[in-house]
Amino acid sequence: MNSFEEMFERVKNYCIEMNKIPGIGVNTWIAPLKPVSFDGSEAVFSVLTDFQKRIVMSQYAPILEEAFLNVYGLNVKLIINVEAKDQPSGSAPTVAELEQKNAELEQSFKFANYDYTFDTFIEGPSNSFALACSKSVAKNCVENEVSGYNPLFIYGPSGMGKTHLITAIAKEVQKNNPDINIVYVTSETFGNDLISALKTNLISDFQEKYRNADILLIDDIQFFAGKERMQEEFFHTFYKLHEEGKQIVITSDKPPRELVTLEYRLRTRFEGGLIADISAPDYETRLAIINRKSELLGMQMPSEVSEFMANRLKSNIRQLEGAVKKLKALNHFAGSPISISMAQSVIRDVLTDEQPIPITVEKIISEVSTVYGVSPEDIRSNKRSQQISIARKVAIYVVREITQMPLASIGTEFGGRDHSTIVYSINNVSEAINKDPNLNTLVNDIIKNIRDKSKI
Repeated sequence: MNSFEEMFERVKNYCIEMNKIPGIGVNTWIAPLKPVSFDGSEAVFSVLTDFQKRIVMSQYAPILEEAFLNVYGLNVKLIINVEAKDQPSGSAPTVAELEQKNAELEQSFKFANYDYTFDTFIEGPSNSFALACSKSVAKNCVENEVSGYNPLFIYGPSGMGKTHLITAIAKEVQKNNPDINIVYVTSETFGNDLISALKTNLISDFQEKYRNADILLIDDIQFFAGKERMQEEFFHTFYKLHEEGKQIVITSDKPPRELVTLEYRLRTRFEGGLIADISAPDYETRLAIINRKSELLGMQMPSEVSEFMANRLKSNIRQLEGAVKKLKALNHFAGSPISISMAQSVIRDVLTDEQPIPITVEKIISEVSTVYGVSPEDIRSNKRSQQISIARKVAIYVVREITQMPLASIGTEFGGRDHSTIVYSINNVSEAINKDPNLNTLVNDIIKNIRDKSKI
């Protein structure tokens, strides 16, 4: 028989010739697979990263297994192992190369016309007051009027849109009154400018730059904490500008009263202006942000996917935008339609360490298959033995219970089953657990085990 490498080459060619996998998907995900062993029923490959394994298993494993069947008449199970770091990588791309590909793609649409302006800011209950204040300040500055909101102090946790608002103010003023002297910096830039001025004995240039501004915008003022010289210079800058009726806008992660490491005289002056907070966006706002970002990136985002992401990414706006960008990159590399499975992979990478890893359909099926002594492939198949049929119904019920995925999407995850089959399975298990205490305990234990594992 031909070598495993030659067999796999034929399988790849079949996928290309039959348009089973787009060329970019073959080049990015299939070509890097390193054949390891083949015994007629199991085709074992290796890859460099868990990310590669996850994508291939979720997006391409069924296609490759079908290709083995059509080309060689063999029912093959695809197995992928992640190489140990000290093993040679062969012809597979290095992690650095994969990261470089992703970086190049992200750079190509880094901003994607998603400029930080008032037009691109998604308003919701959590930010409407801060938005209204920001627009009012920008309008007064454009018209050279003294604002009653001086300073405007916007605060909230990281990633809620503070930088978007403060940037939008600067852009709006610059667009409508280009003669206004706008100085917009982060606290880090302010500090670096001060250090440079002190080293070069050009402190007068530093003071001229900041104290002659018509509108001064400082992002992340909390980083002034503990830096006495920075606070001293900023205090005198603030005092001069405020006395002259020049607008000052400040952002922070905390309200002034909680910035206890800043000088009292600064905190009291911040409190003398208008304080506006931004909190975490609600579901509707998160959904609107995802859809708006998708439009600006030229993505056709299925509604069930955007709803799935909005339900699971709740911490901040930056997280939502990052997830949409990663989904764009993954969609581009994989060459396959955007799906909830793809979104799950993205969310796993975006979530912070403090948040549990999202529970995927793959994990649920794996847990149920272990409990019932069948394989995940059996659950997704059309086999009708009693044990497999029960396991499949329980898996469908647990997927719905944990993920709240749309019924049509669940059907897709279980081999393309139709809506009525999914409804029947869920209702069947629901009725059974009400009648059978043992089954009720078993299903609840499965759900608990899955959720507990996601917190590790």
